[in-house]
Amino acid sequence: MPSIPTINTIGEPFIELSTVDSTNNYALDKIQENLAAHGMVIFAHEQTAGKGQRGKAWNTATSSNIILSVILNTTSLSVAQQFPFSAAMALGAFDLFSKYAGDETKIKWPNDIYWRDRKAGGILIETKMAGDVSQKTAGWNWAVVGIGLNINQTIFPEHLPNPVSLQQITGKSFNPITLARELCTFLGNRFAAINSGQQKEIIKDYNTHLYKRGETVRLKKQNAAFYCNIEAVNERGELLVSGTAKDSFIFGEVEWIIS
Repeated sequence: MPSIPTINTIGEPFIELSTVDSTNNYALDKIQENLAAHGMVIFAHEQTAGKGQRGKAWNTATSSNIILSVILNTTSLSVAQQFPFSAAMALGAFDLFSKYAGDETKIKWPNDIYWRDRKAGGILIETKMAGDVSQKTAGWNWAVVGIGLNINQTIFPEHLPNPVSLQQITGKSFNPITLARELCTFLGNRFAAINSGQQKEIIKDYNTHLYKRGETVRLKKQNAAFYCNIEAVNERGELLVSGTAKDSFIFGEVEWIIS
């Protein structure tokens, strides 16, 4: 079993790759080979088979954006803290993007980074479990946090409905490596918070920056679209709503309809 980290440094070591199929796959292989270290970051200039949420692909231009995966030792966290951990990682990405893009940056449930109604980034977390889930003795030893943030890209595939990059927002060009290292600092701060028991504070901060909170939105469940009001997200990661027959949804149960 990996030792519990005594420090929360993220970005040491910082592995820079010219190309890789998926930074998450690369990180998971490091864990499988017992070569992983807490805080290890894999950054790629090009990703040929990037992974997004729910089996979707993550497409990105070469040497234009942040494409990285962070390996974190999570033995100090319980399985019940998986969503607060996810929220902490989303806040780390939010901290970086909002620093440059401003206060119109939001976190779209569960962990996409949005600017206005446009997607600036996404997060995919994959975990390595230990123990027996059926006997409720399971724990998690490692988390791989894959993060993609649009930085300098200005031309996107036509099938992407609403992408945006930092350069499009600000009119400025950025160094993705420099921003990636800065992102590591923000993630380290947020991991330190969740690791020291500040779960409620993390969820409160997450909800402060929640996309469309307090607004009426249109969601779709299976083939039925409906309107509801976004209230908050709880510590279990459920989206709390009002104005419709059901007052909460789990991830994957509904889709957003964004015009």
